[in-house]
Amino acid sequence: MANESGAQTTAGTEIHNNHGQTPAAWTAVSIIMIAFVLGTIGVVIGSWPLFWVGGVALGIIGAITGRVMSMMGMGLKPKAS
Repeated sequence: MANESGAQTTAGTEIHNNHGQTPAAWTAVSIIMIAFVLGTIGVVIGSWPLFWVGGVALGIIGAITGRVMSMMGMGLKPKAS
């Protein structure tokens, strides 16, 4: 069954067909995953500069990068209403 926007629905819930498959989402997730790995390595080996710079700062940079790329038109296009 389809709703007004053409999206398929099942038991009253809308099924989304996008799941973040955009350059902005892929870039943000990739940077944030690298940040988590570097932050984890920093904690395990006891390197606090690696944790703060490689983990925390890079994670924030990844989130900002994804948002900026989305604003530049590389993210999910808004639904026409």
